[in-house]
Amino acid sequence: MDAPHIETNRLVLRALGAEDFPVYERFYADAEASAAYGGPMNSGAAWRRLAIDLGHWRLRGFGMWAVVVKGSGQMVGGAGLFWPQGWPRSELTWWIVPEARRNGYAFEASRAVVGFAYRELGWSQVETHMNDENVAARSLALKLGGRLIAREAFPDGLSRNVYALPHSSGGY
Repeated sequence: MDAPHIETNRLVLRALGAEDFPVYERFYADAEASAAYGGPMNSGAAWRRLAIDLGHWRLRGFGMWAVVVKGSGQMVGGAGLFWPQGWPRSELTWWIVPEARRNGYAFEASRAVVGFAYRELGWSQVETHMNDENVAARSLALKLGGRLIAREAFPDGLSRNVYALPHSSGGY
């Protein structure tokens, strides 16, 4: 399955492609921006991250979208649903390039992804989790109406709070 096209008021969520690599490369090279996402990464590792995000759709039937600003056509990040093999839970995830932050793009894209998971995939619950030090992600989870449902150990050796996101937080 390829990522379907979703539009919000200000954004287009579209399928990722090779043309998005420069944005991935720039984001993952930035140690501060990508710290919560496994960065910093060299160019080859950023390419593999893009390949994982592309392949996730084929393997799971859901995954990441490119987050693009309407009008300008500028890709400002990624948002989607992710569930690596061996991890106990799926998650809503997102990232926004530093120069595009504080515009509400992560919130708007996340609402669309949550809505997609409930309406199109028929999920009974959408969840997200993040490293304890990722204050921005926790704030967004709460802004989306997230409710703390668990504290769980993950295969990378970290324990994380898990938040359930309500159906009402999603819309597109």
